[in-house]
Amino acid sequence: MRLGVVDVGSNTVHLLVVDAHQGAQPLPAMSHKIDLRLAEHVTPEGWIEDKGRDRLVRFVQECLDAAEDQGVEELMCFATSAIREAPNGEDVLAKVERKTGVDLQVLAGEDEARLTFLAARRWTGWSAGKLLVLDIGGGSLELSIGTDEDPDVALSLLLGAGRVTRERLAGDPPSPADIKAARKAVRAEIAAHIRPLAKAGAPDAVVGTSKTMRSLARIAGAAPSADGPYVRRTLTKDAVTEIIAQVAPMTAAQRRDLPGVSASRSHQILGGAIVAEAAMDLLGVPSLEICPWALREGVILRYLDHLDS
Repeated sequence: MRLGVVDVGSNTVHLLVVDAHQGAQPLPAMSHKIDLRLAEHVTPEGWIEDKGRDRLVRFVQECLDAAEDQGVEELMCFATSAIREAPNGEDVLAKVERKTGVDLQVLAGEDEARLTFLAARRWTGWSAGKLLVLDIGGGSLELSIGTDEDPDVALSLLLGAGRVTRERLAGDPPSPADIKAARKAVRAEIAAHIRPLAKAGAPDAVVGTSKTMRSLARIAGAAPSADGPYVRRTLTKDAVTEIIAQVAPMTAAQRRDLPGVSASRSHQILGGAIVAEAAMDLLGVPSLEICPWALREGVILRYLDHLDS
């Protein structure tokens, strides 16, 4: 059957269309991304401004039209931290439903971590043993670990690449003092919450998911996406530290020339690298492997698992 997932994130609205059935690997049929940049339309208090809400409505409708053109039989639509944390998130959701008919589901942070873990587990397989997953989104950082398909520990922290950039890295480029303070604050926030992960024991395998992790790996020399999903891509903590030193003095415009960095995310790659470095260091991860599957695939897999339940 042909399934579609609409993922409303802090940076993009992403429609993924796959051909899938139970017991088989979902095969991508079409991917459609729109630069939403919802974080740019959020007040300092976290309220989503009317312009951001209206852009969201327009882009969700665009995804609906594209899904219909692709013959999608079932469409799942969800949103993550950008709307989850907004005081007027319910009003935004209501407007989307009135205008498009879409009941946009907001995932809790822990559910986001669990679904991402499911996707990573299916990709890596049982031979990976105890699996640790690091996922850096625009608004939040998800960390999960476990030996089964549902993790033993799943955490969501307000440390997304966009959020850290917006709240702690003003300026283009930000000042050395702000970068130093951001690194300290991010480390402190992760350190305050990782005890459950440490108690779960050392992982046998570690993977990183999300566009931020893929971009960092690409800057560090990993194969481009055009080489396909089955090429092994890795990222070391030392490489992330070097990337921070490399991109810190650059403007957002200059970062666009780096491999794997899009114009829409160039401003936040430094913030993402700071989060990645802190998480890898505090969790004792010298190196991780990039997993091409993440939250969207997790949503599809969970849907397929429950078709006959």
